[in-house]
Amino acid sequence: MATAASACAGTGAGEATASPPSRRILVGGRPPPPRVSFLSKSSPGWALISLPPGPRRVAPAAAAAEERVEEEEEPAWVELEPIGSEQQLDRALAEAQQIGLPIVLLWMASWCRKCIYLKPKLEKLAAEYYPRIRFYCVDVNAVPQKLVNRAGVTKMPSIQLWSDSQKQAEVIGGHKSWLVIDDVRRMIDQEE
Repeated sequence: MATAASACAGTGAGEATASPPSRRILVGGRPPPPRVSFLSKSSPGWALISLPPGPRRVAPAAAAAEERVEEEEEPAWVELEPIGSEQQLDRALAEAQQIGLPIVLLWMASWCRKCIYLKPKLEKLAAEYYPRIRFYCVDVNAVPQKLVNRAGVTKMPSIQLWSDSQKQAEVIGGHKSWLVIDDVRRMIDQEE
């Protein structure tokens, strides 16, 4: 008696076959596990895969290990929150002052190549200091010039550390991004 796998081996790529219900073999009084067919890119025919019935079973020790990993896992990167107005900056500074934490501001421009390269690296750095320090980014072309002047930004990218609603330190990112990240890390560690 031919099984579904041997019946499908001789079919072409355009044909779909399914074993008729009368050809199924009962093993131990139970029907065989359900089969799923899909078109394989490597072979011109159909392939059959047996899926075990019922939910996936996980050993208790493995489940406990998975839960521990999920609880201990920290984010790989934290997206920099954008600031688009003076009111948003004032709100961020007030929140930080209220909880007693400093914030880091990246002053950048969308056309600045060094700013674009630096932003993802700062997002990784933000994950290291999450949730102790919040990181924000400000596009100087999208905010009023009054805000840029208030922060004293003259070159980009500029990374500033603000605490108690005052600028405490600044790193101007004109050199290689890994050096800038090291400078920003030192700036934050000196403040803490």
